[in-house]
Amino acid sequence: MVKKTVTYLLVVFLNYFTLHANYFIISGRVVDEKNNPLIGAQIRCKNSDITTVTNFDGEFKITNLSEKTESIDITYLGYKTFSTNISLEKDAYQELEVKMLPNENLLADVEVFGMRRKEPEKLDMLIRIPLRTSEQVQSISVISHKMITDQGVLSLGEAVRNAPGVGVFGTFGGTTESLTARGFRGIPTLKNGVRVQSDFRGHGFLTDMQGVETIQILRGSASLSQGLGGDIGSAAGAINIATKTPHFQNSGNVGLRMGSWFFVRPTFDIQSVMGENEELGFRLNGAFERGDNYRVNVSKDRIYINPSFAWRPDKNTDFVLEMDYLHDSRTPDQGTVNLASDSVNAIFKMPANRFMGFENDRNITDIMTYTARFNRKLGNGFSVRGVYSGSQLATQKFAGHANVLKRSAKNSDYNHRSRQYSGSTRDDNNQLFQLDFIGKDIFTGNIKHTFQVGADYRVSEVSTTVTNVVIVDTIDVLNPINNVLPNGVKLTFADPITTRNFSYGLSAQDVITLNKYLKTSLGVRYSLSNGVTGHVASAVKGGAFDPILGIIISPLKHINLFASFTTTTSLRNAANLLENGTPVGAAKEKQIEIGVKSEWFQERLRFNLTYFDLLNDNLTYEILNDALQGTGHYMKVGKLTRKGLETELTGRLLPTLDVVLGYAYLDAQYKDSPNYVNGSAPMNTAKHTANGWVNYSIPKGSLKNLSFGMGAYYVGERPLAEYTQREIAGHQIQPNTKPFLADAYTTTNVQLGYAFNKLHFRIFINNIFNKIGYTAYYRGGYLNPTDPRNFALTANYGF
Repeated sequence: MVKKTVTYLLVVFLNYFTLHANYFIISGRVVDEKNNPLIGAQIRCKNSDITTVTNFDGEFKITNLSEKTESIDITYLGYKTFSTNISLEKDAYQELEVKMLPNENLLADVEVFGMRRKEPEKLDMLIRIPLRTSEQVQSISVISHKMITDQGVLSLGEAVRNAPGVGVFGTFGGTTESLTARGFRGIPTLKNGVRVQSDFRGHGFLTDMQGVETIQILRGSASLSQGLGGDIGSAAGAINIATKTPHFQNSGNVGLRMGSWFFVRPTFDIQSVMGENEELGFRLNGAFERGDNYRVNVSKDRIYINPSFAWRPDKNTDFVLEMDYLHDSRTPDQGTVNLASDSVNAIFKMPANRFMGFENDRNITDIMTYTARFNRKLGNGFSVRGVYSGSQLATQKFAGHANVLKRSAKNSDYNHRSRQYSGSTRDDNNQLFQLDFIGKDIFTGNIKHTFQVGADYRVSEVSTTVTNVVIVDTIDVLNPINNVLPNGVKLTFADPITTRNFSYGLSAQDVITLNKYLKTSLGVRYSLSNGVTGHVASAVKGGAFDPILGIIISPLKHINLFASFTTTTSLRNAANLLENGTPVGAAKEKQIEIGVKSEWFQERLRFNLTYFDLLNDNLTYEILNDALQGTGHYMKVGKLTRKGLETELTGRLLPTLDVVLGYAYLDAQYKDSPNYVNGSAPMNTAKHTANGWVNYSIPKGSLKNLSFGMGAYYVGERPLAEYTQREIAGHQIQPNTKPFLADAYTTTNVQLGYAFNKLHFRIFINNIFNKIGYTAYYRGGYLNPTDPRNFALTANYGF
């Protein structure tokens, strides 16, 4: 027995020695310039072709090296590559301590929420002050280009659903995107700080994701930076789309996406740095897209291009010129109808081979935006910033339109709908000039200030034309529908209606750091507006003050407790007259926010929790006569309250695991109203919404560079119309009829990716369980289902 045991141990020892005698070990720690550990830094041993990444403490260990000398590269986005050669002949175990140096010509570390440790690009176009989102007393979400790329996002609606409580209100047949948040429809949407669609109803516009760097969502009042609330959804906040600009590097990317319904989309993105001192940067990216649809007769095509130019004549001065242009042509699709009264959910699952319009229906959109920005550091923390932005939106629409709300007057069955044909055009031009004087980390004694004092000037000019409406026929949605427009249908355009609005603003805000535990935020804005419609002065004119008051308490290093009070002033109905002849007056929506913002793991993981309470107590209603026509006089109709909770967790739980989780609860109610049923909610208001997305990349082994992603998005029940006690002009709502609730739904997307050198492949399966929900602008005649299950394959080559 002893002999056998000795023999066994000898064999084990010899095997171990044989296997490991020629193997070496390298371990170490990677930190930044402040000795903070860098999580997920990549270490590559080039001679042995072995790669690993650092853990949460910035540490790594490689144990199976076979070469006596190793050439090591350590890389981390935003830092200069660290390279070294190590000899292992004398010492088979070596330990490294590596301090990485930032590379100013590269992006900061890009996370799913934007750029770590930096203010998101162009966030100052939205908030006007150089603060990171965690330093704000308002709730702000950021959706980065990384998230857009990893998820294969193609529309603004697909992107913003990653922010809790934000989603699509309606798509108007797929021709635009109107967004909703906190129970408001039509959130003002900006591109590089300037309005594109200035309709107060918040119809929105189309955006190509190829040109988007980040999307910034400011919840609650944006009055301090944006001025008077001219939109229905102004008090809900504002969304800013920041387009791509040069990063002062030589790089490029070309890609191709192909998918369901003959979808094809090639893209490109090229950057170049020029000049003797690399002071010039140029970037050009674009896309072409065409595709059919799951529904017959529906198709789209578009072209997008986004050039930009940056100049840094010295380390204190930046100039940026940029432009983007989108041409989009597509078929409007009304979707489907409800085969019952307004109080019963009987949404018809319209077959894909049935289309309620005509085969030649078309909506053509041309959008161009252009921006010139400069920033000059004056020294000692002071700087001056100037921006000029403009946008031009032109739309043409010629389409058939069936009445999705009500059955045909000639038939009693809900499957029969009257169909008409009409056209319209819109030219919407906006210009913005902002000038700000900024102080960052300015001390008065022991008190630190970051402040902004600025002025802005906005011009909006809109010209709209409409045609006559031709009643064509009556269709039966339960049977095949003829989509050929009959000969002899003629449209005649009326004279255009032109509206010009001018607004001016003065703003000042100061974030005061009293000590490491306490900050206050104080701000005020004065806004003045006037305009002309045709040759008549606009009734929407006047001025108003809007404040922001806030406090941030930091009991721990990574936790900020905040509270704020803000207002949004709207003059849209201020000049309307009550029955006694006095003006209605301005509407001022008041908001209180309370919450917590925290950052963990060297700011790689962010958690936000916000409670909000919004009140509008100056609702009005136009009094109708017996013929249900407006009398020109108005009455007060109570108040609308909105209370809710929003929470989100965004970032990196593990070095190769990205996570986005969100949930929002909303309680929106009309109260004390002679017009709306007390306790009822505004249309399309879901009490519960949730979002989740995870993406995991395998860092090493035979499956390294393989990634898996999954996203799930939940929208709860919601009424598709208002619940009123009387007729409302233009709403086509049956009074004293409780609207039905659209069913809750969850869409689930999955992705599989693989990177091979500079080539990256991704497979997307969207709505994998084929769950259909409905986004509706119901009173406007659109009841659109979400897309059914679809597939896409992308290939991208970087250079």
